Amino acid sequence: MSHKVLVINPGSTSTKIAVYEDDKQVFQKNVEHDAAKIAEFPTIAAQAPYRAPFVEKALEEQGIDLSTIDCIMCRGGMIIEPPITSGAYVVDDDLCTALASEDLCMAHGSLLGGLIGREFSDKLGKPAYIYDAVTSGSLPPIAKICGYTEFQRGSTAHVLNGRAQTIKYAESIGKKPEDLNVVVCHMGGGCSVMAFKHGELVDTIGDDELHMSAERAGGAQLVKFVKLCFSGKYTEKEVQKLVRGKGGLMAHLGTSNGKEIEERIEKGDTHAKEVLDAMSYTLCKSIGALVAIIGEKIDAIILTGGLAYSKHVSEFITNKVSFLAHVENMAGESEMEALAAGGIRLIEGTEKAKNYKLPAGYKK
Repeated sequence: MSHKVLVINPGSTSTKIAVYEDDKQVFQKNVEHDAAKIAEFPTIAAQAPYRAPFVEKALEEQGIDLSTIDCIMCRGGMIIEPPITSGAYVVDDDLCTALASEDLCMAHGSLLGGLIGREFSDKLGKPAYIYDAVTSGSLPPIAKICGYTEFQRGSTAHVLNGRAQTIKYAESIGKKPEDLNVVVCHMGGGCSVMAFKHGELVDTIGDDELHMSAERAGGAQLVKFVKLCFSGKYTEKEVQKLVRGKGGLMAHLGTSNGKEIEERIEKGDTHAKEVLDAMSYTLCKSIGALVAIIGEKIDAIILTGGLAYSKHVSEFITNKVSFLAHVENMAGESEMEALAAGGIRLIEGTEKAKNYKLPAGYKK
């Protein structure tokens, strides 16, 4: 018996939707929204009732019979309190409260996934789930302690693609994810490195901690960074942009396009090579750090994301870290496919969903 899954993956001004029948994609569309209209909403969460009808219209125009949908899989919002683990969470009252709360969830377009999904779930009488949210993980207490008493470390990574590639790699060698120890390096506009120990995401290094990426600055010597923040040259918003958006390759080269940078290198641009190598070098540091904390034999280091297509980047990293473990290049990202595959596992019962619980004493 075949199963149909509706996939909803919102961005800042667009909403990607797809329908899968088992592992086959039967429809996909990127619904573009009016940026000016989006800007009118007081919060990201308030956009859900506005966006949902656009999604429904696109499905109707394609002739998708919504009554045949078995479940709705949604990109997970960046929930920070209480911490969540990887996998699926049922979209229910508590979860929707968290997604709409600025105290419990970081402001990001992904939080709309569950909120839009809830509207379809209520209408169709079918379950909706968020899956492998950016902030999910199973960090032990020791991994959460940092040098500041005001906050703890959390997990922020490309969990959806990272976990999907881990599962795919395990299947390709005839094993299960829980049989393996894998470090995944996702390289895109942002980069993150993830440690999967026996299938569990036990630690991550985001692009505000150590390595830099295409558009993000990465870690820095804090004494110098604090001095920069209070130099009077930048506002808080401008500093935030230096960290995320205008940092990394963008800061040095004026572009985050890996193909363009490689073309410049081929034409003899030594500065472009030096900067791209520097980014790759910092990613090697992050990979090595997570190999160390797993504390067991590593079965594979997986390179993924758009920049993994770069021969220059992938060869640099492979040459540095291949002594630690086999390096597997699984370039690109498959968020829609990963969400759909998670839905099929939930329907078939090979994976079970969890229920998010609001913090004790939290008032809705």
